[in-house]
Amino acid sequence: MTVIEPVKMDVIHPQKNKKYSPSLRLWHWVNLVVISGSLITVLINSTITDDHTTSSLIKTELQKSGVNASEDQARSAAHALSDSVWDIHVYFGYCLAGLLVFRLILEFFQLADQKFIRQMKSAYAKFNAIKKNREIAGRELTVKLIYAAFYLLLVILVITGLFLAFEDALAAYKSIRHSVKEVHSFCMYLVLAFIAVHLAGVFLAERKDSKGIVSDMINGGNEN
Repeated sequence: MTVIEPVKMDVIHPQKNKKYSPSLRLWHWVNLVVISGSLITVLINSTITDDHTTSSLIKTELQKSGVNASEDQARSAAHALSDSVWDIHVYFGYCLAGLLVFRLILEFFQLADQKFIRQMKSAYAKFNAIKKNREIAGRELTVKLIYAAFYLLLVILVITGLFLAFEDALAAYKSIRHSVKEVHSFCMYLVLAFIAVHLAGVFLAERKDSKGIVSDMINGGNEN
């Protein structure tokens, strides 16, 4: 589990802690809210507002009120309820797309030592150059590769999500809709896996040699 623990110190300058810009911290926490909201809507629609479960409940409750609704009518009402939740999911998707664009643009305006690509290259160079602090550099490189995979997941998730959101305008590609939906759903599971790994790594790091890593993502990180 050590390899997934974030490293608080700057790999290139071990005497310093990492610094996080206000824009990056804002992106991190807003991204957390948006992804959590998106996942919650999926959870709600797969449980509480599931068409089969909800239609049975609607039909039963209407019968108690003296209204005799057909199976199709109850299913239609349940589907409308499910669609309203999916609409919220789509709005979260638009926010996620906006955040992804914001993160890509932010990479160009970050200070040199805070750029993601530069940090990854530096960790790789440090890992290959000398044995001193090689374990820390290895951890840093592994974490950066996991983050890179996460960014790639976000790109795929946003592209497939936008395809599904605008499927009417993309009618010419209707034949691949099912495959796109499958990829979108699979990426969502991978995002869940990343969140679990990320939380586990942060928890372990806080208990070991990187105490304060969470507060650093709030206040920006203080120098040693």
